[in-house]
Amino acid sequence: MPDETYTNRLIHETSPYLHQHAHNPVHWYAWGEEALQRAKAEDM
Repeated sequence: MPDETYTNRLIHETSPYLHQHAHNPVHWYAWGEEALQRAKAEDM
């Protein structure tokens, strides 16, 4: 059973694969505009 004390932004995704990682202690971004903006802001 996953530890659901931490929730990242994948909780809002519809993909079952992404959604299963919604309680990983990682600041995941699904591929899309938000991820690209964050990468650009951090100059990656």
